[in-house]
Amino acid sequence: MGLQTLFGDLTVWLQDLTALSRDMRGGDEEAEIDRLPIDLLAHIFSLLSCFKDLAQVSRVCRKWKQGVEESLARREKLSFSGWKMDDESTTRLILLAYSLKELDIMESHSFLDHDAWDEKLDILGNVIEYYGLHQLSMAKCIGNLSSVSLWGLTAVTDKGVIQVISRATSLQHLNIGGTFITDASIFAIADSCPHLKTLVLWGCRQVTENGLLFLVNKCRKLESINVWGMRVPLDCFIGLLTISPALQIQPKGVLLNDDNLPMWLSY
Repeated sequence: MGLQTLFGDLTVWLQDLTALSRDMRGGDEEAEIDRLPIDLLAHIFSLLSCFKDLAQVSRVCRKWKQGVEESLARREKLSFSGWKMDDESTTRLILLAYSLKELDIMESHSFLDHDAWDEKLDILGNVIEYYGLHQLSMAKCIGNLSSVSLWGLTAVTDKGVIQVISRATSLQHLNIGGTFITDASIFAIADSCPHLKTLVLWGCRQVTENGLLFLVNKCRKLESINVWGMRVPLDCFIGLLTISPALQIQPKGVLLNDDNLPMWLSY
């Protein structure tokens, strides 16, 4: 049985129990699941991947709401990819996820599809904005986050990114591709994320070579950087490799078309 089928069956089972529990509250009988301890309820609810289902079961009773909150507090990974979430809904969940280490707020459409890109601009432009990132920066988990993806959040600006990055000091992997950040965000990343290993700047056309050079100079643990679609001269990439010869610049073919590239940089 695949995981998707298993989660689907679990969702149906919980929905049936939700209805049963509500019905029995009108009488003297207690539903079997209501006798389960909070820890076990929290474990069951942690298997749900649909936020709509979590919201539904949390409304059944105070005990179930507590179980949902404890299941969120135990999660180390949280992904909103493919879900249309607003600031309030997103931050409400993140603030409960005390143990969170990996956060993905990206949307699931492929940016390589121009129609999907247009849809992205229309749908996601007003979803996660400064307020949402400001609230995220206040979450208890922020200092423990090792991975954050804000891929394609077109409403996100330097102000919001800097608010989060300045407190996410354990960050190792960051994806801010498809956003309209500038060097201001890059400077903040360089100053606040000494453990950064991978950075995706896909299509960040307002970031300049000054920002990239400053970043690589400061983040000495940086292993890989994705610069696809950026408007920076080839000399900048050569400069990055001069600072950090082991740095992987993605996509790999970005340096292959330059005849003046030093031989030692082409390997």
